[in-house]
Amino acid sequence: MNGILCLEDGEIFQGRIFGHIRTTIGELCFNTSMSGYQEILTDPSYFGQIVVMSYPIIGNYGTNSRDNESYQPFLSGFIIREYCRHPSNPRMELSLSEFLKRNRVSAIEEIDTRALVRHIREKGEMRAAIAPLPVDRGELLKKVQNHPKLEGRDLVSSVTTKSPYRFGHPKGIKIVVYDFGVKRNILRLLKEEASVIVVPAQTDPETVLGLDPAGIILSNGPGDPAAVTYAIDNIKKLLGRVPILGICLGHQLLGLALGGRTYRLKFGHHGGNHPVKDLRSGKILITVQNHSFALDPASLERSGAEITHINLNDGTLEGFFHPEYRIYSYQFHPEASPGPTEANQLIQSFLDRCRSGRTSRRF
Repeated sequence: MNGILCLEDGEIFQGRIFGHIRTTIGELCFNTSMSGYQEILTDPSYFGQIVVMSYPIIGNYGTNSRDNESYQPFLSGFIIREYCRHPSNPRMELSLSEFLKRNRVSAIEEIDTRALVRHIREKGEMRAAIAPLPVDRGELLKKVQNHPKLEGRDLVSSVTTKSPYRFGHPKGIKIVVYDFGVKRNILRLLKEEASVIVVPAQTDPETVLGLDPAGIILSNGPGDPAAVTYAIDNIKKLLGRVPILGICLGHQLLGLALGGRTYRLKFGHHGGNHPVKDLRSGKILITVQNHSFALDPASLERSGAEITHINLNDGTLEGFFHPEYRIYSYQFHPEASPGPTEANQLIQSFLDRCRSGRTSRRF
């Protein structure tokens, strides 16, 4: 099925639609990972977005149910250069096209993704539509331009669990995870040592503290953190009560709860090759990232937080520590799925601190 990609600035790219054939609209972002497309497709943090893969050939190893990061894809669309029609992998259960059809995700291939990524880098992330032909391009452009932006939208309520559930080792250290769009790999890394209780994003602090957790994890998730006001209010009431680990959106919500501010990046960080410097050790981590907003480090100066990690590509804030409130917070994904595992030890370090009950100034 021939189709087009229509950007809100009027730019048009020709291609071939596959997967679920329909018109879809969302905000464009590009991902620089070379593999892990299934984990990207099923990451709830992409809710409302159309993902462009910068790596040219996608689909070569198919899909399987064990690699999903959530029970379904939440993204609005998928864009690639070349779809591999002959995947090979003993773990494969469905081809990528079959997976997309089953989950009603519209995708388009034969797009010049290098030109598209350069366009986003120059113009910024913007709204776009994938549409099968024939289509009235003028009407389609109007729909794209009238589509709501990410700013000011609470998308967390669309992806969070509806009820609490348990995961992991029943006799392990008790950890509560706020589900703002949690990836399953966070839970996988906890399951051997922790008795995990995953709670909905709107859960009140009294209920969480009533579970007597040794620590709380604020998960990744989609959209504008400043719009998730109920989470910010709840986190304020939890500060200092129990050690807290923030990941991605959870990191941003922690910063807002401390009185900081967030802002929209021109083009976000999405991929598995982002260099981050640990300011304490001087070591460089290659990290997984997926966010379109960032914390302003200057806005945290009066909170007592100590900046611990920065992004070496653009200098943005990647991590902070608050000794009084026992906060350990990272913009990148220490659970690393898909991507390098260099930061995995940060999850283990948090569990060790929760187990010992001590506050350490070392990471």
